[in-house]
Formats: sequence, structure tokens, C-alpha cells
Amino acid sequence: MAFVCRNAAALLKPNRVAPTLVSAAARLCSSGVQYEYILVEKRGEKKNVGFIQLNRPKALNALCDGLMKEMGEALDALESDRDVGAIVITGSDRAFAAGADIKEMQNQTFQKCFSGNFLAHWNRVSTVKKPVIAAVNGFALGGGCELAMMCDIIYAGEKAQFGQPEILLGTIPGAGGTQRLTRAVGKSLAMEMVLTGDKINAQEAKQSGLVSKIFPVDQLVSEAVKCGEKIAANSKLVSAMAKEAVNAAFEMTLAEGNHMEKRLFHATFATEDRKEGMTAFVEKRKANFQDK
Repeated sequence: MAFVCRNAAALLKPNRVAPTLVSAAARLCSSGVQYEYILVEKRGEKKNVGFIQLNRPKALNALCDGLMKEMGEALDALESDRDVGAIVITGSDRAFAAGADIKEMQNQTFQKCFSGNFLAHWNRVSTVKKPVIAAVNGFALGGGCELAMMCDIIYAGEKAQFGQPEILLGTIPGAGGTQRLTRAVGKSLAMEMVLTGDKINAQEAKQSGLVSKIFPVDQLVSEAVKCGEKIAANSKLVSAMAKEAVNAAFEMTLAEGNHMEKRLFHATFATEDRKEGMTAFVEKRKANFQDK
């Protein structure tokens, strides 16, 4: 959550954003909503992958309150879009998100944080029913690492760095860092990262189970979109069930999780997509899912 790379912004030039992405964001916001801190479009051959790019290059995509509110609005729009089957969240080549905006937090008080449930709206990413893929290049520190961990799949660029350096600012992670990181990499490594503020690179993140795949920097986003296209080609209804079942593994005992999985498995037999999928397999043809 902490943005500790104080000199990084001065050393790195802002990332330029393609004009086509800006126009695409405007097209998506048909309701007239214009985003200040993010860029939004739909990608893939069938335009079935929602694409959100953090767009605060001078601040290395530090997560200000306005950005996270816009993120929630964009996720709401993509969640309700029947054509979208998966969502990709990314930043720039230099930074996925280098942390929370410390200038916004500096003068917060306990009373304001507690009574206002500070950072509660950040959790929207983790409650989206559609699968969400984080494409992480560069820094994913503090809130940036927490944002990535809220996603269902993390792809990393070769130069990605992950960390929870809040301890260096006299605080602790506040958007799931102590909880999701521990579940992803285990207690020992999570303790080391949280208590020292040390970062791990992409290779270490993959070895520890934090990320699933590593790609060259210039291929990361396209590979994430390809993964999104694979997911979107399946039944959106059944994909949501599968996501719910996997996430239950982190909340339930083995017996409870198996029970829930069985109930969701049984529920697929009430869908037209389950019937179509099995019929297509028997008839040796490609399934044509209708999300019913």
C-alpha cells in the first residue's frame, strides 16, 4: 500500500498512452462518464475481454482515492456487459502500481479511518464475478501488490517486482496484504516481506506461487488478453461458478469446500451450457455456449 520509491518517478519518464486507447475508453463510457485516472476498452478478436489500464504515469500509478473509485465504476460497467467474459487490469511498463497515494493518507486520523471504513471500496476488485487477470510490469508495491492479489490470475513481466513496504512508513498493509500474501506464498516469506519491506522479483514470485506465468515485458499484456479470450470463450455462467468454487478454498474447511463444490457442480446440470458442452463433446464439435 505504501509508495516508497520516492526517487523512481524522477528517474523514469512518463509512459505515453496510445491515442486509440483513449478514444476506446470514451467509446466504452457511452453514459457520458469520463475517467481521469484509468483507460478502459474492450480487447480480443471478439471484443470480449474488458481492459482497464491505470493511467497516472507521473506518479507511477499510485492508487489515489479517485483512481480506485473509477476502478469500481469501470468494473461495474464491465460486469454488466454481457459480451465481456473476462477482465484484464494493467499499468505501464514501469509500474503496475507503486503503492497508495501517501499524500492523501498523510493527515488521516484513526477516527476518520475507522468511522469512514477507510479503503473498504478497494475490495470491489475481489468481488467481481467475472474472472480478473492482473498483468504486472514493473513495480507492484504496497497497494499495487494488494490490487494484483485481488485478481484471480497474475501474469508478470520479466522485470516485475512485488512488495509490501508499509512497515517502512510506520504502518501495515490495509487492503489485504497480510492475508492474501500469506495465503499465496506461505507464512515465512510473507512475514519477511511485511516485516522488512523487502521486494521479490518475478522469478521469486513465480517460485513462491504468487504469479502463474512470466513473459517478456512487451508480450505481457497481449498474453494476458489471450488468457482472457480463452476464458471468455467458455460459458460465462459456469466460469462464475468455477471461480466461486476455487475462491471458497481460501474461506472454508476442506469438507465445507468439497460440499460447496459438489453443489455448484450439480447446479451446472440445470444450465443449457452444460448440456451443450457435453453434447458437443460427444458429437465431436466445438461447443456454442449461450451463457444460459
